Amino acid sequence: MSTGSTAPRASYEVGYGKPPAHTRFRKGQSGNPRGRTKGSRNRVPALNEERLKTIILEEAYRSITVTDRGQPIKLSVAQAVMRSLALAAAKGQPRAQRLFTDLLHGTEAAHKKLHDQYLGTAIDYKMWWTEELERRRRLGINAPDPIPHPDDIEIDTRDGTVLIKGPMTPEQKLRWDILRARKELCQEAIADWEAKLTEATEEGSREFINNEIGKERDLLATIATVIPD
Repeated sequence: MSTGSTAPRASYEVGYGKPPAHTRFRKGQSGNPRGRTKGSRNRVPALNEERLKTIILEEAYRSITVTDRGQPIKLSVAQAVMRSLALAAAKGQPRAQRLFTDLLHGTEAAHKKLHDQYLGTAIDYKMWWTEELERRRRLGINAPDPIPHPDDIEIDTRDGTVLIKGPMTPEQKLRWDILRARKELCQEAIADWEAKLTEATEEGSREFINNEIGKERDLLATIATVIPD
């Protein structure tokens, strides 16, 4: 026979994710009643941090509401500033005109520089790999083709455009190889069905064959949206 009072049994089970009731946060009570540690917001950044740049970018692309033609619209701060500058320049303000013209000229020059670098890199890549693949062919060297393949790079020197018509990564090349193989099967199937169609005399058979040809052509059209001819 036990002596003394018996502690009442808890109405819930204590365990993982179920702390004792007296240690739980009460509803409406902050988990940090003393608030943020003093100075934690204004701590000195580490040597590898560039907090001011982060703040500038956050503010530049923060969305605000402005009025445009009597209607509220959402713009980033940077876009709103540039729009205000452009409108001031359009209204004939000399200082705004000079600043906007300088910004426009600098932006276009930077874009052209990047474009020329990209075009030059594409030309060098295509020429080098074309010569390298020819060298391999002459010497009988069997090695994986580059990705992208130089034959898949089309360069128009008149307008400076570069079009890559092939895969850009090994994963894309694998998918392209599978689709190319399926494309060849579709073409073979269409040729076989068309040959059978010339021999078929019954209307039901001809209708079935035409339906199969249509399915293969639809699949070819779908493949063409991924790997152009």
